Amino acid sequence: MKKIIALLLFTTFMFAQENTSKVLTFNEYLGYVKKFHPLVKSANLQISNAQANLMMARGGFDPKIEVDFDKKQFKDKNYYSILNSSFKIPTWYGIEVKAGFESNDGFYVNPENSVPFNGLTSVGISVPLGQGLLINQRMSDLKKAKIQIQLSKAEQKLQAVQIVFDASIAYFNWKRNYSEVQLYENYLNNANTRFKGIQSLIKNGDKPAIDSVEAHIIVRNRALSLEDSRLKMAKAKLELSNFMWLENNIPMELQDSIVPEDNLLVTLQDSFKLNDLMDAKTLIENHPKINAIQSKIELLQVDRKLKANSLLPKIDVGYKYLSQPDYWNTTNYNNYKVSMNVYFPLFLRKERGSLKIAEFKIQDSEFDLKLQTLQLANKISAQQTEIKSLEKQKMLNNQLVSDYEIMLQSEERLFSFGESSIFLINSRENNLVSSQLSKLALENRYLISNAELFKILANPD
Repeated sequence: MKKIIALLLFTTFMFAQENTSKVLTFNEYLGYVKKFHPLVKSANLQISNAQANLMMARGGFDPKIEVDFDKKQFKDKNYYSILNSSFKIPTWYGIEVKAGFESNDGFYVNPENSVPFNGLTSVGISVPLGQGLLINQRMSDLKKAKIQIQLSKAEQKLQAVQIVFDASIAYFNWKRNYSEVQLYENYLNNANTRFKGIQSLIKNGDKPAIDSVEAHIIVRNRALSLEDSRLKMAKAKLELSNFMWLENNIPMELQDSIVPEDNLLVTLQDSFKLNDLMDAKTLIENHPKINAIQSKIELLQVDRKLKANSLLPKIDVGYKYLSQPDYWNTTNYNNYKVSMNVYFPLFLRKERGSLKIAEFKIQDSEFDLKLQTLQLANKISAQQTEIKSLEKQKMLNNQLVSDYEIMLQSEERLFSFGESSIFLINSRENNLVSSQLSKLALENRYLISNAELFKILANPD
């Protein structure tokens, strides 16, 4: 009889189990996510794509060789043979340096295309005096391509932060469900031990038979709760597996022997680098979302400059020095070719309208920048306040758990002296279980709240 009572006195303590499990720490898990997750790799491709666009934009300044050849032969007569070749070097301010060679002959060559027998060489320059001098489409494309790289880096950080956040939530849910399974397994063992003890007491005539029914009800309730928590954990493990990848895009399967980190509450802020936060102003200035909006404004400003440049008249002036190939050592500046093209719309309604639209887009983006800056500062402050509040709630809940444990132990001692009932023990134990579930829920909220602060700060490195 004393052995049975002793078993009842210690039903609230954890049973010692042989630990053969392998711990997957949160830091190790995030390492896999950051390095191998397909969406993280996809985010990195945005930067590669922006760099490729920059290469394309720089191609607008590549030197070019052009060759035009046209010949007509009919009835053994050379109607014309026209060769026009050139070498162009575009420069930054819309100026082009050009060297060329012409060789034209035949019975029906246009007199203006007549050149000496051995051809005609030229070297010259083309200068836009209005549109295209300070900025043109080629310069605009290159500037925007450079800005686009900064924008892509900011967007890549935001996408990586979102992936790490989602992965963290999956880990926290897995940890919570794993803890719930352990909790229900322990209390199911307690309930079974109590049920067997009650049956022995009934056989000896120390307790009424109805206590056996009461004890069996709690066994079944614990078994039902355990099965439900196992289902939740199985789903949480599958959700976690979505973020587990290896090299060469190979998905990793989470084995049953792998368990979550037990000390996560202590290591979490180090994992998210929340312990060494800079002041709010510096955080906001370096925030990728703010940087992305600033980059978009810079892109719009380049567009506005290009639109404003279109209000100027289009004046292209060109000069070519001409010489036969054999005569370059004797310079004669009387041999040249000049050109001028002028184009200017009278009302400029299309150009002025385009400029207004570009300015409105900049104003809209600047309003958005101010709004996002204010919202970001408020979100950081609110999230830090929430974390502090949850820390206090966790402390209070831990005290409640301790109090309920004392109450249950006291009730079991009274039961051992015959001054309590199995109903009261079950009632005390249900209160303890509820408080421990609340503890797990609060810990989960605390973990998620830190993850949300990490997401707001958007610093995945």
